Amino acid sequence: MSEASDWQPIGIDVDTPSAARIYDYALGGAHNFAADRAAAAALFKALPGDEAWMVARANRAFLQRAVRYCCAQGIRQFLDLGSGIPTVGNVHEIAQQIDPECRVVYVDNDPVSVATTRHMLEGVPNTAVVDADIRDPDAVLGAGETQLLDFSRPVAVMMAAVLHYVSFADDAPAIVNRYKAVLTSGSFLAISHTTDDPRPEVAAAIKKIFDETATPVTHRSREQVIEFFDGLELVEPGVVWTPQWRPDDTSGPGYDCPERSATFAGVARVP
Repeated sequence: MSEASDWQPIGIDVDTPSAARIYDYALGGAHNFAADRAAAAALFKALPGDEAWMVARANRAFLQRAVRYCCAQGIRQFLDLGSGIPTVGNVHEIAQQIDPECRVVYVDNDPVSVATTRHMLEGVPNTAVVDADIRDPDAVLGAGETQLLDFSRPVAVMMAAVLHYVSFADDAPAIVNRYKAVLTSGSFLAISHTTDDPRPEVAAAIKKIFDETATPVTHRSREQVIEFFDGLELVEPGVVWTPQWRPDDTSGPGYDCPERSATFAGVARVP
């Protein structure tokens, strides 16, 4: 576990925990504050054993596998929505290891996430960060930084562990459809999303903790996650638990009990 950072960006509310910073802490990052660590401690207590750590790491591993898969299909452009605080194995690091010409645009509206991403990307070619709310697709797609991507060519849109911060009232399917509408044939959409299946009591405990943060959680069922891919061609094995999506091996985080990841994941191609 990395030591917590003394760095505190001006204007940041460090007394209200943030999902991005809780996730950063769970992944061993240093860009989190006392309120985030207290919320993380409550989360670890609510989940049995090392489950909270496994949820975060299994999701991160899915994102990295999805990036490699998209690259193998010829994708060289990525839009990472709700990218969070940079940690080991970011989208551009995975993609540009395969092809240095890959272009990556990160999008987030958490001030710490945006500031640390900008710092990380200094001097890194073919990358940009957009300070915007993913619930406003027009703002995201119209941002100057997003113009790094050529939407007349295939793009992979990554929505890893972000849509569960979009409430039912915000109409997440409509938001996803807006992004899908700009994608040309051969593009991909990757999504991971928490759920209350099959253990609603655990999901309720998680939701209670995040309801006290700036980013409340809305769990969705597998059927509701599948709905996000309407009109697209789901890649095998479809929408499954994060450790089950094209694992590199069977020793990855959570493979033995994949439902402990509490997160469904899938990737689909635009026909």
